[in-house]
Amino acid sequence: MLKTFPKGGIHPPENKITSGKEIKRMPVPKVVYVPIAQHIGIPSEIIVDRKDKVLKGQVIAKTSGFVSSNIHSPVAGTVTKLDMMIDSSGYKKQCIVIRTDQKDESNFEEKEYPLIREISLSQKDILQHVIDSGIVGLGGATFPSHVKLDLKNDNHVDCLLINGVECEPYLTADHRLMMEKADEIIVGIQILMHALHIKKAVIGIENNKKDAIKVLKEASKGDTGIQVAALQVKYPQGSEKQLIKAILKREVPKGGLPMDVGVIVHNVGTIFAIYQAVQYNEPLTERVVTVTGKKIENASNFWVKIGTPIKDLVEQVGGLPDGTRKIVNGGPMMGKAIKNTDVPVTKGTSGILVIDQNEASRGEPKNCIRCGECVFVCPMGLEPHLLMNLSEKGLYERASNEDIMTCIECGSCSYVCPSHRPLLDYIRFGKNIVKKLQTAKN
Repeated sequence: MLKTFPKGGIHPPENKITSGKEIKRMPVPKVVYVPIAQHIGIPSEIIVDRKDKVLKGQVIAKTSGFVSSNIHSPVAGTVTKLDMMIDSSGYKKQCIVIRTDQKDESNFEEKEYPLIREISLSQKDILQHVIDSGIVGLGGATFPSHVKLDLKNDNHVDCLLINGVECEPYLTADHRLMMEKADEIIVGIQILMHALHIKKAVIGIENNKKDAIKVLKEASKGDTGIQVAALQVKYPQGSEKQLIKAILKREVPKGGLPMDVGVIVHNVGTIFAIYQAVQYNEPLTERVVTVTGKKIENASNFWVKIGTPIKDLVEQVGGLPDGTRKIVNGGPMMGKAIKNTDVPVTKGTSGILVIDQNEASRGEPKNCIRCGECVFVCPMGLEPHLLMNLSEKGLYERASNEDIMTCIECGSCSYVCPSHRPLLDYIRFGKNIVKKLQTAKN
């Protein structure tokens, strides 16, 4: 029987249009727009200035705290501006604008990376490589990866979980990476097992990716410490807490972290980036992005330079179809609509979804009919209808007492509501207010 988490969850149409499309390389953009806040935590500190010449892979903004990350130039070129620019959050953020040097061969060479299985670095050196290379969680959370590797003596971690679930509809970046870079991912896992002194690792993959399950089982068959777990297809199984419950039957405590139950979780994209950093000293300057939609002419998966404008990706797949209503950074469940296509790709950009009027339209909100569907599908065991009402009425202290901060914002409640109530919108709003109130108290 396939494993899964026990509480809530839904199964929206998968729409994995690009699952069979090999990853192609995007042309190098003429200009890149590199935000300095591409991770959870403190924004990086800019260390270049206007008119500076920069090399490909050079640090242009350095980590400014423990929970922060280095930012590297994805191209060789010239810094033309230090500007404020709207990013995928919809807010203006500081950004480094670099004009690509069209004559610099390093921008256009395609390096060969033969597989290196030997792990020669110490735990300390591996950690330093991850810090120096600016690696963050590539599943969307963008948590600086070195923080998870810097274990204290009182952290008894015994298992490394690799998240290859990719349960969000439409997105296939992780699926294709597993298909095309399975051996490198296995070595990346072994690097982390060595660094963390862990003897057990499990790769969780949903059963709609049978080809990836087969490929990774084959790649890992020589290592008895690495297992591949096939999971039932259910959203939001890619969430850390749900994945841990599904595979290990361990329950992360409220307000706790995976390491509280002896687990560290990394996305497969992050694992590949760690492999590249440790074995080839390559910083994180590009990632796989799915560009998709039912009306897109040539939906595809691409290797994309960080800082590439989304309009370049849209042009690469045939442009915006007639009737386009929304462009979403991410998937349809947890992604966010972007204001325009000038927004750049960041470390957390896993997909660009183009949807039309029919798919984007919401039903007219009506009164709650007390059906309980939102409660039934909530993977965290919350009462979304109640949390929405409390947020709507400004009862934030009670919303806090009802565990509003436990919500993982998966959107399952809004998806199933027959009255089309904007449950997640109000819960997100309430969470932001509660977080500010809690910060003010502390």
